[in-house]
Order: sequence, then structure tokens, then C-alpha cells
Amino acid sequence: MITFERECRTPHSESYTIFEDGSIVGRVDLHYQGTNVYATLCTTADANEDRIQQLIDATDEQLVMTADPYREDFVVTVWRGSPAGVYSDNELDDDEDDEDTFRLN
Repeated sequence: MITFERECRTPHSESYTIFEDGSIVGRVDLHYQGTNVYATLCTTADANEDRIQQLIDATDEQLVMTADPYREDFVVTVWRGSPAGVYSDNELDDDEDDEDTFRLN
């Protein structure tokens, strides 16, 4: 089952990590512009067309179609690749075991 965990939200956009069976399978950023919704979907390099369509459908059904107002168009840009990490200006806590977070200099 595909599920979503919201990372952040603004008045006109949202970012989600996409999970399936407890594993991260991608990320989607949604941008709402009137009745149109624009998305950037990032998934693994081995995702085939069927897999991409499953992720788009789940995003539309679970996130986009539940938003108000109802969307007229849903435009999705897809990126396939491998995660390179999460970068931040914030100091990392010594107690954190998150090896995928890097400090920007």
C-alpha cells in the first residue's frame, strides 16, 4: 500500500515522502494554482512506466482529489534517480543517527 507523510506545507504547496510497505519509494511536491495542480514526482531509477503511473494515481487519489477546490488539471513532472541525501544549513545534533543529512557550508 502506498502512503504519504507530509514534510512541509505552505498556503499553495505541499511536500510528501512516499512510502510503500514501510520503505521510501519517492517524494512528491505539489503546487496548487487555482484549479490546476502541478507536481514534481521523484522516484527510484528502476521505476518503470507502470510503477510511475501507480505513484501518480495514488498521489491524485489520496492527496490531490481531496483538496478544495476540485482540480481541473493535474500536471506531473517525473524524475527517476537515486537519493543523494538531505542538505541543510542547520547544525546537526551529535545525537542524530541520520547519515543522509549533510550540513551546507
